[in-house]
Amino acid sequence: MLPAIHVEDLGKRYKIGVRAPDDQNFREALVGLLTAPVRRFRTLSEHAEENETIWALKEFDLEVQSGEVIGVIGRNGAGKSTLLKILSRITEPTTGRVELRGHVASLLEVGTGFHAELTGRENIFLAGAIHGMRRAEIVRKFDQITAFADIERFLDTPVKRYSSGMYVRLAFAVAAHLEPEILLVDEVLAVGDVEFQRKCLGRMREVAGGGRTVLFVSHNMVSIESLCNRAVLLEEGRKTMEGGPAQVIETYLASFRRSTGSVALRDRTDRSGGVHARFTDVHFYDADGHITASVPMGGELTVEAEFVCNQRLSRPRFLVLFINAMGQTIFHAKSHAAVDVMPDAGKGGNVQCRFPALNLPPGMYSITLRLNDSVAQRVDGLEMAASIEVTEVDVYGTGRGAHEPDDVMFMPSEWAWDYT
Repeated sequence: MLPAIHVEDLGKRYKIGVRAPDDQNFREALVGLLTAPVRRFRTLSEHAEENETIWALKEFDLEVQSGEVIGVIGRNGAGKSTLLKILSRITEPTTGRVELRGHVASLLEVGTGFHAELTGRENIFLAGAIHGMRRAEIVRKFDQITAFADIERFLDTPVKRYSSGMYVRLAFAVAAHLEPEILLVDEVLAVGDVEFQRKCLGRMREVAGGGRTVLFVSHNMVSIESLCNRAVLLEEGRKTMEGGPAQVIETYLASFRRSTGSVALRDRTDRSGGVHARFTDVHFYDADGHITASVPMGGELTVEAEFVCNQRLSRPRFLVLFINAMGQTIFHAKSHAAVDVMPDAGKGGNVQCRFPALNLPPGMYSITLRLNDSVAQRVDGLEMAASIEVTEVDVYGTGRGAHEPDDVMFMPSEWAWDYT
């Protein structure tokens, strides 16, 4: 049987900072023509031509059989979205070829095709048509779409008056009711509130179990493992691993831990922010105040984050997030303006978060640090800033550990029986 998707030697090259001529207006084209000699001289003098070219995707091969659900994982900039854009015919490849057998639909950006001045009802028909649905099909599924989005009361209201949550719910509801042979999905399960995300995941399970071919890009490792038959790992535009989701995910997370751990915290460049203030170091302390790399179940732990300021910040909020081996946030702790004003520019400080009893099952957990300002805008953020191991202990006094496979969080408890 011929595969639903056949990709051979696929590559996409970009020139950094260069815009396609089609995007230029007359004035910009004229300015570009007049300044071209200067730019060419600068390029030749600095030997910068090679540095201006990057391969977002290179020498990529993949075969997907009809009915398979394939997960694509990798860091930001690894080439995942570029791959889906090429398969969706949004972007032309530089090298290689792609064969697709069947009608293709893409969920690359929730809300594509919506018009702010139109009502929710009108936008359902507009977005459905853009996605390739016939009017009769949209009419047939209209009630399902509105029920899924849960915005029936606001169908005749222009979407410019919708909240951001209502907007993405309606957009995903339209996209989720497509019925193509091949579906390309790019990180769309992270929309809306927690309850709606649960509904989205359930809908994706229905699609995956309905015999359709799905290529699914996500940073949610749990979704990848639960939805996909196979996974592909991309690193710097190249496929480095292909196989069962669990093995590929473990390889990806292990490589992420190694690379982030090899760079000093103050030198990390993969931070979200760091202009006005930045984290420089993090330490863990046990109940006796000693630096530690592990804590027993239910033990006391203090997380201390050091930082420097480039400008004075008022009423900052610090967050510490605990992430398990699958990339899930188990819980987070937030300071509520523990200090009114940060140190002056050029000065540093530290903030401590103490957990009297860290009630987590045994295992390795990574720590994410975040610093927000008084209006919840991100000042600095570091994923996998450090790792801490929770070790198993006999917390119940039974002579064996307390951990069981389905434990979510450990909590000491007292029990009493009364027989009559």
